[in-house]
Amino acid sequence: MNDCIFCKIVAGEIPSAKVYEDDEILIFKDIAPIAKIHLLCVPKEHFAYLSEVDAERADLLGRTLEKIGKLQQKLGLNDGYRLVVNQGENAGQTVHHLHIHILGGESLPWGK
Repeated sequence: MNDCIFCKIVAGEIPSAKVYEDDEILIFKDIAPIAKIHLLCVPKEHFAYLSEVDAERADLLGRTLEKIGKLQQKLGLNDGYRLVVNQGENAGQTVHHLHIHILGGESLPWGK
């Protein structure tokens, strides 16, 4: 997707504060954090919505969640963390490339 900011970040066309990268995902710091730790986990494959998930993408999302769990200590999330996936405008999705917000580093009130 030529106009997708996350595709441009994945391609290295736009700089980011990378925290982790492998062949399937990129994790980087959010530029407008709402928690002490606020990271974005982006699949390198472009798709916007969970409704686009087929068996292959479901496997990718499973591996992504597993990777986040294994990186918990490295990411500084030992005391707990929240994962958020916004879907659509009313949910606050501003970039239409599926991504997971990883929030932690402090006590998070419900709804933050």
